[in-house]
Amino acid sequence: MTTATCSQAPWTHLGHPVHAVQAAPEQPTGPAVLLVHGFGASTDHWRHNLPVLARTHEVHAIDLLGFGRSAKPVGLEYGGALWRDQLAAYVRECIGRPTVLVGNSLGGFASLAAGVALGEQAAGVVLVNAAGPFSDEQAPPKGWGAIARQTIGGALLKSPVLQRLLFENLRRPATVRRTLNQVYIDRTNVDDELVQSILRPSRDPGAFGVFRTVFDIPRGQPLDELFAQLGCPLLLLWGIRDPWINAAGRRAAFQRHAPARTSEVVLEAGHCPHDEVPDQVNRALLDWLEQLNLEQLNAVEPLSPVEQPPQAGGPGPVAASDQTAA
Repeated sequence: MTTATCSQAPWTHLGHPVHAVQAAPEQPTGPAVLLVHGFGASTDHWRHNLPVLARTHEVHAIDLLGFGRSAKPVGLEYGGALWRDQLAAYVRECIGRPTVLVGNSLGGFASLAAGVALGEQAAGVVLVNAAGPFSDEQAPPKGWGAIARQTIGGALLKSPVLQRLLFENLRRPATVRRTLNQVYIDRTNVDDELVQSILRPSRDPGAFGVFRTVFDIPRGQPLDELFAQLGCPLLLLWGIRDPWINAAGRRAAFQRHAPARTSEVVLEAGHCPHDEVPDQVNRALLDWLEQLNLEQLNAVEPLSPVEQPPQAGGPGPVAASDQTAA
């Protein structure tokens, strides 16, 4: 695995250095793959995926601006639009060919938006417990009680003193480990390497400034609108026991709005299945990528469902199925 460069120089976006890594076999198959981390994570979170996927495919992983080893400039308007444009620019300028974007959590939302922006240059999008709102979730609160709670809570969270206290607490090793233990059902991979990969960027100059913008990040374009504009195949990959996004509940909304060329894989895992059960996720991704290749060769048959990877020592698998928009 090497640091990704464009024209033999480290890549920048809007003049700011961006960290990315890449790996590939001598003769890669199919489209390129771009891995995009979630909030607070980095390229390191794909530690168990990139080496395996790169045995057959050209694979890149990137740190979004404000995270990981990428720049954390003051005054940048952090949010979905920035990260969408960053990913689209990286695909056009550094990869230069059709690419599958794979994103977890916040990175899933950014990958979906970039997939829409890239048009035919997006070979596919994979959402791994993706974040993001639907249109019907953006309605303003109703009733004085709800309005008051939102207004008062918002004012408190925008207090610089409270933000600093939250930031200092969240970057304590014990807090990071405790948080990870909440969202990993199998805690085997909640190790020192993972904890340090999250702590390290929080010590960078500008990290607190990025953290403060979290409370003002616009919600972005609704997922249902992005689904309606997406022109490439989509894979929904769920850690169904995710306590952060209520995956079991949100899955129904994704199924209602997902475009026709959508496949789905459901795993017994939490918010970060790619790191918690990487063998199962890698198999699901490779199977789906192979189907993309076959579809491109045949140019006739639609995608079929992805087979559910077998679980070792866990509950029985949940069957995967194609999901189409209502």
